[in-house]
Amino acid sequence: MAVQAAAGTPADTVGVSLGPAAALSCRECGERTPLGPVFACEACFGPLEIAYDFPGGDTEGLRKRIEAGPDNIWRYAPLLPVPEDVAAKPNTNPGFTKLVRADRLARELGVTGSLHIKDDSGNPTHSFKDRVVAIAVEAARAFGFTTLSCSSTGNLAGAVGAAAARAGLRSCVFIPHDLEQGKVVMAAVYGGELVGIEGNYDDVNRFCSELIGDPAGEGWGFVNVNLRPYYAEGSKTLAYEICEQLGWRLPDQLVVPIASGSQLTKIDKGLKELIALGLVEDRPYRIFGAQAEGCSPVSRAFKDGHDVVRPVRPDTIAKSLAIGNPADGPYVLDIARRTGGAVEDVDDPRIVDAIKLLARTEGIFAETAGGVTVGVTKKLIEEGRLDPALTTVVLNTGDGLKTLDAVAPTTGPTAVIRPNLDSFREAGLAS
Repeated sequence: MAVQAAAGTPADTVGVSLGPAAALSCRECGERTPLGPVFACEACFGPLEIAYDFPGGDTEGLRKRIEAGPDNIWRYAPLLPVPEDVAAKPNTNPGFTKLVRADRLARELGVTGSLHIKDDSGNPTHSFKDRVVAIAVEAARAFGFTTLSCSSTGNLAGAVGAAAARAGLRSCVFIPHDLEQGKVVMAAVYGGELVGIEGNYDDVNRFCSELIGDPAGEGWGFVNVNLRPYYAEGSKTLAYEICEQLGWRLPDQLVVPIASGSQLTKIDKGLKELIALGLVEDRPYRIFGAQAEGCSPVSRAFKDGHDVVRPVRPDTIAKSLAIGNPADGPYVLDIARRTGGAVEDVDDPRIVDAIKLLARTEGIFAETAGGVTVGVTKKLIEEGRLDPALTTVVLNTGDGLKTLDAVAPTTGPTAVIRPNLDSFREAGLAS
């Protein structure tokens, strides 16, 4: 069976070979463009994404090839825009993170079906961003870029720094000047250049777009701007892994955090590809988007029944999700409505409570984005909008050690005692 997301110009006509990637296709008008470092359609300025020519006809053979592959995202190389020999090249090799069955959390939330946490804090720089950057590195190599760059709310900066160091590329990343200190340190430690911008993420992103059009940015691959179509495909591997780890089965429900919205849209794309390839049974699934109340433009549009997402100025502790003008917001709305899901938000105190709930019940310390997804899951169950009897997967996309400030004010020692048993008993700690 041949599966083709959209027809396009073969990669070899433009001198690059990126596996099954055939062309770039406009998500708005369908206009096709040869593979290259471009992100917007020349005809309508709509966003571009990868169109594939997947090999067809041997579903069982493809499944066996995947299962025999390395324990990272390169096991799915036949479904990604990467060269066939990608696993042999220096890369951070992220992916195949744990899918944790969360029975204690399920009991707390009143879930009677199965609840799972897809814990992407286990990636090399402790966030899901390693997945997308790994794909972007291969595109940067193919197009001859010498500097890897990005606009970032923190996690992406660290992932780019690490991947560039591993690949032997220069890195220069741009962040809002007031990010969490843990993320700043992690981005800087890999030896690349780290530049703080006086403004929020949307200001940083605008600056990077200007830099691409300037001679000062020549030879630079911005993973989430001019390499965005390739970069975004890395999020599909979350969908692939979840289904494989469930025994090649679609989950009934997924709760996904929303920053730009790209991750959610690519997870949906990945699920549809697995169905089209015959790797999973075609049956309904629901996708729920999760935002922080202090930056919830997509949630607001969903609740108001709008198709347009109005930008906001972020004000939340969930800084990794603090994108006030999410590029993929309208596509998130389409997917939530098409699948019967929803987009919801929670306030900062509930985010902190959810971080502590996940840590207390499952031993997983999530960053604030994970607190958002768990908090939204709890809210959706309480309001009867997420079915507690079904199989649900909740994403934790980063490590709580990066956002200690969020929980530090409400945590600390149970007691401080003198080093003797009497003091221990006086503190009421004896069993």
